[in-house]
Amino acid sequence: MALHQSLQQKLLQKLSPQQIQLMKLLQVPTAILDERIKEEIEENPALEQADEDSHDDEFEKDEFTEPGEEEYKTEGTEDEYENIDISDYVHEGDDDVGDYKMRDENYPEKDDNRVIPHKVETSFMEIMLQQLGLLKLSEKQMKIAEQLVGSLDDDGYLRRETSAIIDDLAFRQNVDTDEVEIEQLLLQIQQFDPPGVAARNLQECLLLQLQRKKDQGKIIEISIKVLEKYFDEFTKKHYEKIQRALTLTDEQLREIISQIVKLNPKPGGTAGDTGKNTNYVIPDFFIANNAGKLELSLNSKNAPDLRISEGYRDMLKDYDKGTKKDKRQKEAVLFIKQKIDSAKWFIDAIKQRQNTLLNTMEAIMNYQHEFFLTGDETELRPMILKDIAERTNLDISTVSRVANSKFVQTEFGTYRLKFFFSESLQTDSGEEVSTREVKKILTDLIGEESKKHPYSDEKLTDMLQEKGYNIARRTVAKYREQLNIPVARLRKIL
Repeated sequence: MALHQSLQQKLLQKLSPQQIQLMKLLQVPTAILDERIKEEIEENPALEQADEDSHDDEFEKDEFTEPGEEEYKTEGTEDEYENIDISDYVHEGDDDVGDYKMRDENYPEKDDNRVIPHKVETSFMEIMLQQLGLLKLSEKQMKIAEQLVGSLDDDGYLRRETSAIIDDLAFRQNVDTDEVEIEQLLLQIQQFDPPGVAARNLQECLLLQLQRKKDQGKIIEISIKVLEKYFDEFTKKHYEKIQRALTLTDEQLREIISQIVKLNPKPGGTAGDTGKNTNYVIPDFFIANNAGKLELSLNSKNAPDLRISEGYRDMLKDYDKGTKKDKRQKEAVLFIKQKIDSAKWFIDAIKQRQNTLLNTMEAIMNYQHEFFLTGDETELRPMILKDIAERTNLDISTVSRVANSKFVQTEFGTYRLKFFFSESLQTDSGEEVSTREVKKILTDLIGEESKKHPYSDEKLTDMLQEKGYNIARRTVAKYREQLNIPVARLRKIL
């Protein structure tokens, strides 16, 4: 096949780096936006955050300032550098300056004398090793015990096979041991606090906790027997089988269930710093009900006061006023101009982010107006991304980015924006209602049921159909699972 050349015209739609970065900014929640701005300020010295109490002398109003003059001055100074002609700094014969010379890859070194406070906490592993140090063990036994403690997971369980631990000790630490020695050391570690640690499964974990309560009465002894012989029946709530096998009264069975339910299934999670994974919700929006009129406001952290550095503006003016304009000055001017352009774009991107967030949230507020007035979930209307995209003239992907990881605070609580999006379900009368409304009614029905005789999925389906909702049993089961509600048998309480 012969080679040939041809000319073709193609129209391609490509996103610029600035557009891509703007899309990423839309996804950033308020809790992380502050870090993103600090990161940009560190990378771009031409960008700075204005202090609330600071005032520029250049823009201060005096008695001779005409109305609108201040705005003109501010806008003019931001664009003044754009009138600088870079060619004035180049002489004939000079080569073009490479882009790599314009990059700012210098970061200020950290102040070594600065004292940074650190949170002091004791981890679960440290607590276990502290208790291990209290045992009188030989050097070999200590290595084995440390291997066992190091094999515990975050929940405090030993989920590794004994044979795997023996192999690790042999190949990595040259320690020869057997299952008997490991079991003996494991029994000692299982006496550590918190109760239940180093168990190999849930059954053993609960039994270890009950063993420490043996002297507290007969109910504890029977509870131990229930977990030893009827663990599967207990987890599946087949209480009648347990009651018949052990000839227990209803009162005894209730006390046994109460004792077992109070045990901790994850002992490792209670040791050390329990607040290290705590997530705090910072709302992006606030909606207030002012005498029946909804008022929307944006979290102030979403609207930082950013500006272009006056120092960089002054440097650019000084270079422009200078008489000697050579190649080195061109490099300096290009670098400064690049940083000012980048700072100006970032400020515009933050403002565009604010406008997009407000427009999208306002459309959601108007669409779900009744809910924000009453807080009643049954008032939620069916709403999908397309509905908001049409109201805001935004792309569906943009609305999705805004709704992602964003929260709104109302007088009824704080909600994810995704909470307000739901599909529709048709009633017998042909009216479309939100699936969120059906889930709320389903939750209420299960909440009002008798726990001795909970409703089955078939019964719940019949009750919803009686209320006019055209729904199938498999749909009820799906909604129940989405609400993290177990089946009827597991909801049963004596």
